[in-house]
Amino acid sequence: MKSSIPSQMLASELEEIVGEAHISTKETDKLVYSTDWFWVPQMFLDRGEAITTPDYIVRPGSAEEISRILKLASAYRVPVVPWGGGSGSQGGALPIYGGILLDTKRLDQIIDIDEVSLTVTAQAGINGAQLEWELNEKGLTLPHYPASANCATLGGYLAPRGSGTLSTKYGKAEDLVLGMEVVLPNGDIIRTPPVPQHAAGPDFYRLFLGSEGTFGVITEATMQLDYLPETRLFRAVLFDDLHNAIEAGRLMMTRRLDPTVIRLYDSKSTASRIKRILGHDLDGAYMVLGFDGDPDIAALQEQKAMEICLELNARDLGREPGEAWWEHRYDFYYPPQNLKLPWMYGTTETVATFDKIEKLYYAEKEAVEQQFKEWKVDFIAHFSHWFHWGSMIYSRFIIEEPPEDPREALELHNRVWQAAMTAVLENGGMVNEHHGVGLKLARYMRRQYGDAWPFLESLKRAIDPSGIMNPGKVGFGVG
Repeated sequence: MKSSIPSQMLASELEEIVGEAHISTKETDKLVYSTDWFWVPQMFLDRGEAITTPDYIVRPGSAEEISRILKLASAYRVPVVPWGGGSGSQGGALPIYGGILLDTKRLDQIIDIDEVSLTVTAQAGINGAQLEWELNEKGLTLPHYPASANCATLGGYLAPRGSGTLSTKYGKAEDLVLGMEVVLPNGDIIRTPPVPQHAAGPDFYRLFLGSEGTFGVITEATMQLDYLPETRLFRAVLFDDLHNAIEAGRLMMTRRLDPTVIRLYDSKSTASRIKRILGHDLDGAYMVLGFDGDPDIAALQEQKAMEICLELNARDLGREPGEAWWEHRYDFYYPPQNLKLPWMYGTTETVATFDKIEKLYYAEKEAVEQQFKEWKVDFIAHFSHWFHWGSMIYSRFIIEEPPEDPREALELHNRVWQAAMTAVLENGGMVNEHHGVGLKLARYMRRQYGDAWPFLESLKRAIDPSGIMNPGKVGFGVG
């Protein structure tokens, strides 16, 4: 805010809405909310560089309070950045223009568990792990198991169209949502139809999935549940050839064997991550297979999958390595095994159809390794979140000794991303599969969508004419 007078006026009005205890302008609080898990702001903070902080941190307790806040923000033309758990890696929750940081975690109630239709309706600020624990008490599960579940919120699952560990069978978060309550930028509170599958007009709720808070604030969602499976079977196999491994995964999906998990690691990941975390010293493409549900059906599905793998020259490693992976599946993302400063790193994940997936992997790998050879870059990847038409590549670059100067480091970081995303776009991939776009990938959206991009911009202008909602994210500008 340019003047302290309107700033104080707005602070007073926000306090009237949420109460004195739920608004903060403390510098320490502002600093906490100034970064998510995007590498660039974390690097800047680590090296003593100033970064933009919010002007106000506001913690509403209801959709009605959010409605009043957005009406106020529209009147003052102040940016609003929705915040769930702060676990995103794309800069989607960065308050790059200051304004109001809208922390939704007070919206943490389970409203209804329908054990007939197998649905749960909950507020969007509820923690994912806590929601799952409550469901498990009733023998139920929300089968969306992201590595961020311990800190992410339900709204955070939906806003970037997230995937979980079991998405290969159960679908992404967007496939599990049946309805939502959303507060629009003008303060209107709307509800989507009670079911998503119908012929009563378009399913406009999908506008809010992937919009990352640029079209409004998700305040409540009804999600599809499943029973906790009677059995979970895990097994590991090893391929000498990545091509055969990808083909095995393709056949499992196109023959609809319904695996819960196909996690395929390239040779570098097998030699580094699998060895370090699971203790298996192997050379080749390591694949974990998972099947669940009725014991007889799961066993038959696993048998058919193993027949495919063995026909493609895989070596059966047995159950223990697969079960160990399941038990330690999140260790890859938490200390002490996670990637962390002072290293430079990024997850350049993408998704493509089966006819393009292998070529895309090698194109991105070559682009990163060859262009940044002098920095001794490591490019590692695994294939996960498989579909009946294709697969996702969870690719990463790692530079252990990046430039010390933060500006030089930023320039190098952006060049690596440019090389990776150019390879992705030129080989039929999407710039992202489940982490979202945020600020990090915003510059590629016009290129990704081409002639369709002006249409998306027109939707943004129609829904948010004042341009207050999370400006600068997903490729949308300010105002």
